[in-house]
Amino acid sequence: MPESQPIASFTRLQGWLLVVWFLGSFGIVFFAHDLQHTLVGWPISYWFAAQGSLLIFILIVAVYARLANRADGAQVFVDPDFGRYTRRIHKRFLIYVLMFLFFLLALGLAERIGLKRIWVGAIFLFATVFLYALIGIYDRTSRASEYYVAGRRIPAMYNGMAVAADWMSAASFISMAGGLYLQGFSGSGSQPGGLVYVLGWTGGFCLVALLVAPHLRKMNLYTVPDFFGRRFGGRWPRIIAAWSAVLCSFTYVVAQIYGVGLITSRLTGVQFEIGILLGLGGVLVCSFLGGMRAVTWTQVTQYVVLILAFLIPVSWLAYKQLGNPMAPVVYGQQLPKIAELEQRLIASPAEQEVVNEYARRARDFALKLNNLPQSLDAEKKWHRDQVQRLTLAHADEAQIVAARRALAALPRDEASARDKWTRAMHDNLERAKPLAGMSEQTHPFAGDPNGTPDEKERFHTSRLNFLALMFCLMVGTAGLPHLLTRFYTTQSVVETRNSATWSLVFIALLYLAAPALAVLVKFEIMGHLVGQRFDDLPSWISQWARLDPLLISVSDINGDQILQFAELRLGPDIVMLATPEIGGLPYVISGLVAAGGLAAALSTADGLLLTIGNALAHDLFYRGNSETSGAVSRVMLSKFSLLLMALLAAYVAAQKPADILILVSASFSLAGAAFVPVMILGIFWTGVTRWAAVSGMLSGLGVTVYYMLINAPGVRAYWGWQGSGLWFGIEPISAGVFGISAGVVITLLVSVLTRSVKPAH
Repeated sequence: MPESQPIASFTRLQGWLLVVWFLGSFGIVFFAHDLQHTLVGWPISYWFAAQGSLLIFILIVAVYARLANRADGAQVFVDPDFGRYTRRIHKRFLIYVLMFLFFLLALGLAERIGLKRIWVGAIFLFATVFLYALIGIYDRTSRASEYYVAGRRIPAMYNGMAVAADWMSAASFISMAGGLYLQGFSGSGSQPGGLVYVLGWTGGFCLVALLVAPHLRKMNLYTVPDFFGRRFGGRWPRIIAAWSAVLCSFTYVVAQIYGVGLITSRLTGVQFEIGILLGLGGVLVCSFLGGMRAVTWTQVTQYVVLILAFLIPVSWLAYKQLGNPMAPVVYGQQLPKIAELEQRLIASPAEQEVVNEYARRARDFALKLNNLPQSLDAEKKWHRDQVQRLTLAHADEAQIVAARRALAALPRDEASARDKWTRAMHDNLERAKPLAGMSEQTHPFAGDPNGTPDEKERFHTSRLNFLALMFCLMVGTAGLPHLLTRFYTTQSVVETRNSATWSLVFIALLYLAAPALAVLVKFEIMGHLVGQRFDDLPSWISQWARLDPLLISVSDINGDQILQFAELRLGPDIVMLATPEIGGLPYVISGLVAAGGLAAALSTADGLLLTIGNALAHDLFYRGNSETSGAVSRVMLSKFSLLLMALLAAYVAAQKPADILILVSASFSLAGAAFVPVMILGIFWTGVTRWAAVSGMLSGLGVTVYYMLINAPGVRAYWGWQGSGLWFGIEPISAGVFGISAGVVITLLVSVLTRSVKPAH
């Protein structure tokens, strides 16, 4: 495509809808502190962030699809063959849903008559993975159009369902409700979180639907780097885009495979690493054999599993607590009760004892840090003497083993001691805050805009980080290659717009329920679990703690044998997975939830690995040139690349590098900075040159990666950097703010400077 030719023109309709989008997201959040008045029991700011803005986003996408499709009325043509094909798909889908419900009821009945839990979990795992593998085998193909874009014949509704499954990854299904439980409205301190994920991950679809997806579909592309190769010509735009796609997709897929290992090990009882390999088999069969065609229909089946797995437990909790299963509608009744429980816990003398003990431990670690290396030598000597004393006294073998483990766990040298004890000091300082460092559920932002100077500074930093992360998630959504490629599979541009609307509707079913789940679980824990004796705690706590202590742990800090709220540690990944046990549901629902989490992780991993394989083979090796070799050879190279990257991602995930939300959020910053500025400017403006595109992508990606690295604790410790490396107080999870800004500025500047230069092809 010539550089002087734009792909689309920006219309007045798009402009007005983007204004509504901005006001319904950034405008509401900016004034959230001033919108805490209650309306029908709901704090206004909380309702908008949890529900109202999402409904506005759906309305925006639906209105745009309706009016834009009407404007393209001459192009709307109903193919009779496609209509018959769609009706046949409807019948098959209905049969599948009924059979899955029958399978669920049959397994529940089998549990009631004595089927062991381990068999319930194993049946769920192998039955669902076998189904996904069966679809992959049935839809296997070596045709390029089928492998890359499913033949461009997926009906809008089913593509919307596949997009939703692809989109609602392990982060959405497993971690988001936990993040909302731990972080409340906006996160703790300067760390953004909470409802920012609901707003960011749904608001970004407005950008996809209005500015990107229909225009890319019009070009009949195979991959996202195809756009850069065709729009700007030459080799470098495509090469940079392909490696950027590999980078952001690999970061994302590591999080999904981590989720696969977590769930598979819980369902079957196998080790975490073996669980990764078991789940990975299901991913590879689908994406390796059938490409986009197999992945699409696998994701449709996975959407049914994951949405039922999410809605059934949250509906049960709502019915149990409020007598109404419509959780998104009624959970607001629990918000004032939780606010009352929070204040009661803050004032509790027993909770204060726990908080004071955490503060004492933090002071001890600070004292050790100040006295290094002498303090480390003293610790080692004390533990060696303890082992010797127990051995000479012929103490119980378990005590001796525990003492030896404590000695072995000590840091080996001064540097590792400083790192370990610093983290322990900060952890105890955080736990020494009210509610163990958790934010109040409905309170927007830390600090107080009307308080002391320090409180004002904390408030502005907290709000700035919330807005920055929301911006990164929204813009990153518009640049994620595995998401945009899904819109290449529809029959026409009209179907693409309709598919975007269906996508957001299907996503909203889970995203409206996630805040409800967080609130209902918090009420269950604060109102019923806290205050129980340690001997009477439910068995699910010890079962999950044995799997991974980072998921959940309890310890009697103040020695009263009664569980206080500050003595309970919950990781974000446990809240959803343990919801059936928290609500007292049968184990078959626990199996369903685990299968739903597995479906969420597998569906996203399928799309991501397919994107990586296609970028390496189609865009880097063949550079989008279909004449270089036969279609079969290109597809086989894509499959080999996919397999290689899957094994590498599995190895990285086995190291448990970070929690799921952090990994996923980083990929959004990378995608937003690498693709979106150049992509959107290239779609709507004729002035973007090839060298501007290259410069914009490199600068955006480079600034983002640089900001992440200079604020990584390991990097700062290695180089001995002191103080904070933050710019304007923005956390590295939102590094894309700087990368996206740099990409826009550099693209515009280089375009102006090189506009008259005609680069050689």
